[in-house]
Amino acid sequence: MALNTAVEEHNPVEPITLIGADVGGTYARLGWAELVPGKPIQIRDFRKYTCADYPSLAAILRDYLQSLQQQPPLPPVRHAVVAIAGLLDGDTLLNTNLAWPVSLSATQRDAGLERLELINDFAAVAQAMPHVDRATLHRICGHSDDTARGPAVVLGPGTGLGVAVRLGAGNPSVLPSEAGHAALAANTALERDVLQLLSQRYEHVDNERVLSGPGLMALYACLCELRGAAVRWRDPAELVAGSRAGDLLAVESIQAFCGWMGSLAGDLALTFGARAVYLTGGVTGHLAAELHDGTFQKRFLSKGALSPALRQVPVWRVDHGELGVLGALAWHADRLDACLPNNATGV
Repeated sequence: MALNTAVEEHNPVEPITLIGADVGGTYARLGWAELVPGKPIQIRDFRKYTCADYPSLAAILRDYLQSLQQQPPLPPVRHAVVAIAGLLDGDTLLNTNLAWPVSLSATQRDAGLERLELINDFAAVAQAMPHVDRATLHRICGHSDDTARGPAVVLGPGTGLGVAVRLGAGNPSVLPSEAGHAALAANTALERDVLQLLSQRYEHVDNERVLSGPGLMALYACLCELRGAAVRWRDPAELVAGSRAGDLLAVESIQAFCGWMGSLAGDLALTFGARAVYLTGGVTGHLAAELHDGTFQKRFLSKGALSPALRQVPVWRVDHGELGVLGALAWHADRLDACLPNNATGV
């Protein structure tokens, strides 16, 4: 998803200053950078906003711009790339998880920007992968082969479930996806029971109905109903804390979540012929320990005759709090690099 995608004419060695933003259903994260072809991206003045505290995306962008103006002299910043969940339909963003509607033209005008680009949030995350510090990658399973080339699946449970595919070399280098809204597949007796309960309430039960922050709580509520127990925990942080304190239903819910996520990750790896899988998103951070306990790996590999092939695919948990902002900036930087002669960046 992108608009205004033409790269403006510029001197290849002249830095371009712009804002990168990562906007989800709960938080908006912003930073800015000077992009110089061939140079690492350095995010500056990173800030995190609670979306519900602001009346619009434009209000957040305007507040951030005003905060920059109060600092020592900076190059003019009038251009923003916003990684945001949803699909752009003309001037209107289609999304079920945001705190407010988004119009591209109205947001650009009301924020006081000369140029605004919207890109898919997980396309941005996939774009960020070549730019992340290796220290932020934690292997869950598979062979750690840093020389592997080819498609990589990026998925992350947060307010929703984001999915994208990094294709590697070529243009475009990233394939956006709405796999979070594809139908949820059940593979165990417990998953079939949960899916049956959810199917009684929703016409379409998609992946993010379970594999997201709200989905984790929906899964827990279904297990409470199936076990005849009262709902005790009210949000993912409470549920994780309850699980680690020994609450059996909380433990079962989180194990079921990790297993289901592993199954979907394996399906996506097979679908796209992935050479690597990256897990990101807020829920991934909450469940860092649980994703490494073997439940995810078992279901990731449980693909019948093709299980041996998946043993070659490394799955990484990405621990990077600025990934979406980095991806928004990288998306623009990579497009600039693509427009330069092959020797312009020193590659």
